[in-house]
Amino acid sequence: MTGNIHVVVVGGGYAGVMAANRMTMRDDVTVTLVNPRREFVHRVRLHQLVGGSDAAVVAYQEVLAEGVRLAVDTVTRIDAPARRVTLAADGRLDYDYLIYAVGSGGTELSVPGAAEFAHPIGTLEAAQRLRTVLDAAPAAAPVTVVGAGPTGIETAAELAEQGRRVTLVCGGVLGPYLHSRGRRSVAKRLAQLGVSVIDGSGAKVTAVTRDAVRFADGRELPSEITVWSVGFGVPDLAARSGLSTDAVGRLLTDETLTSMDDPRIVAAGDSAAPSGLPLRMSCLNAIPLGARAADTVLSRLAGDQPKNLHQSFYAQCVSLGRKAGIYQFANRSDVAVWLHIDDGLGARIKELVCKGIPKHLADEANKPGSFSLHRAPGGVAKRRKLLRASRAEVRAAVDRAA
Repeated sequence: MTGNIHVVVVGGGYAGVMAANRMTMRDDVTVTLVNPRREFVHRVRLHQLVGGSDAAVVAYQEVLAEGVRLAVDTVTRIDAPARRVTLAADGRLDYDYLIYAVGSGGTELSVPGAAEFAHPIGTLEAAQRLRTVLDAAPAAAPVTVVGAGPTGIETAAELAEQGRRVTLVCGGVLGPYLHSRGRRSVAKRLAQLGVSVIDGSGAKVTAVTRDAVRFADGRELPSEITVWSVGFGVPDLAARSGLSTDAVGRLLTDETLTSMDDPRIVAAGDSAAPSGLPLRMSCLNAIPLGARAADTVLSRLAGDQPKNLHQSFYAQCVSLGRKAGIYQFANRSDVAVWLHIDDGLGARIKELVCKGIPKHLADEANKPGSFSLHRAPGGVAKRRKLLRASRAEVRAAVDRAA
């Protein structure tokens, strides 16, 4: 390929910014990052925005390479045969390669009353609206947080630390990812903060009203403010554009993150489903996936075979207010192990991680190609094992259907 090469990156989150910065390694590449917001959303701090301790945004000038053009717009369609994207406000963009990094959010609120009376928290705008609602409510107003994954736990702890009356509804178990030891540590801290935890099979929310939530076992809980942190969804751009997706809507790719439909389209982050076996939604995965996606494009431009992805390190850190947290270690299959760090040291580690994320992006902007976590040794054998198990499961399902 000769002449100027145009790479369009769709989505300006963790994966998209990393990929865009890395693409500036080549002087013959022009990079355009398309994102609907003028500021970078530091998503791992959205619960702090709700609690009032952080704005959860960073100026793009701090994390984006100078050579990347930022187009504040929304891609409404990808025309793969024409190598062109349609923008909502400003016409079209042609590309030579496209990196699909549209990220993720919550799912549609299908529980009766949830769309009318519950407050989602998965996006910047939703978190800002919730902050406004909380500011207008009396301090004694009962708050119910539905969903006990990291976002729900962090939001419940943040609000309880301010003196709010908070109930955390698990719909199952507290912190499903956590090891049982880590779960006990989190439960202890929530109890210290005064958070009431409702778990078990009967704790599934079946309806939300203006002033209560109702459960599958018939109970009703007063709730003046209901926060909804349940579910995972991705934008439907790939599906609307006629590209192959998984059941959730993530773009289906091979192990180099290349679209199954078009070698000029590469995916990264939460919206990628490599081999139909996506990695867990997390910043820990998104940034390395962004680097891997860029490396795939750079390899093709150099005439080399792109390398397969692997992830050699897994963990999860959860803040429990400003004074405590937990850092949960995991094995290379992304299964939590007994080892964790909690209390004040856990909070300090979580804060170091949150501060380190923009630094990783800024370092790549200043020195493209310097990020190397996605190249760390290990993890390849585990990924292959997971793929074999997944394929065997699919074959068994086909045989049963036949």
